[in-house]
Amino acid sequence: MPFNFALKLGYALANFLWLFVPKKRKILAQENIQKCLGVDKKESVRIAKVSAVNLGSILIEVLMFPVLKNTMQSHVKIIGLEYLQNYIKSAERNGRGAVIATSHSDNWELMGGAFAQNGIPLVGVAKKQKSDGADKFINEYRTLIGMHITYRSGVREMYKMLDEGHFIGLIMDQDVGRNDGVVVKFFNRATNYVTGAAAMSRFKGVPIFPAFMHKNFDGTHTLEIQPPVFVERTDDKRADIYKMTQYLATLTENHIRKYPEEWFWLHDRWKSMRTEFSPEEIVELNKKLSIN
Repeated sequence: MPFNFALKLGYALANFLWLFVPKKRKILAQENIQKCLGVDKKESVRIAKVSAVNLGSILIEVLMFPVLKNTMQSHVKIIGLEYLQNYIKSAERNGRGAVIATSHSDNWELMGGAFAQNGIPLVGVAKKQKSDGADKFINEYRTLIGMHITYRSGVREMYKMLDEGHFIGLIMDQDVGRNDGVVVKFFNRATNYVTGAAAMSRFKGVPIFPAFMHKNFDGTHTLEIQPPVFVERTDDKRADIYKMTQYLATLTENHIRKYPEEWFWLHDRWKSMRTEFSPEEIVELNKKLSIN
């Protein structure tokens, strides 16, 4: 199919499937949008729907990876690619890789392909799908576009590939269990946040490159890479990781505020805070984080 027609078809299909999203999930997304962005109910309903319907175009772009592989330069404009290229050429790299920290904004699958097609040896960290067939399918397409894929459980492989010069792509904004994250301030709310990027950077002494993508009016995308940051290494490991995690959370929040329709609001981002922390603990955390 012509590319633009395929995108419109994906959008129409997702728009239809929106009717079948459980009401409870829609309300959860709308309430989080109101709390985070301070918008009224009508605007929260609009943002929630647009955010979900965008999944249609995301799916189509993934299915068209065989085409986009040859046209990536024109489909995704990259700002700040020189930061990665300069690091690759630098003496201080000493053959090691780095961490790329991003979020579920715009088409995160396409982002990985854009890195790979521009010469960045990217390792995508994926969640294993429940269906073996679906898992095999998506990983075949990720590999086709130039990515290497490892699962979240493959921590040893990630560290090994860092030593070999690969760039580990980590999506930071999903909710994690209480024992797997650290509570930071995110949209003026106490939020359990994944520490993988900060912990990996500190342990290996490699930089973190924050990177976020947004969609342009013509259907193309802009990927913005920020200058590298390093985790401070003091005697207080937990404080070092917390400080960088809070920094990355703030960067992510700023990007979402700029492009709210492109973040995946249907994800139950604050589930662990509801189910694994007592009201008394949350009060204390709010005080610590200076949250009103």
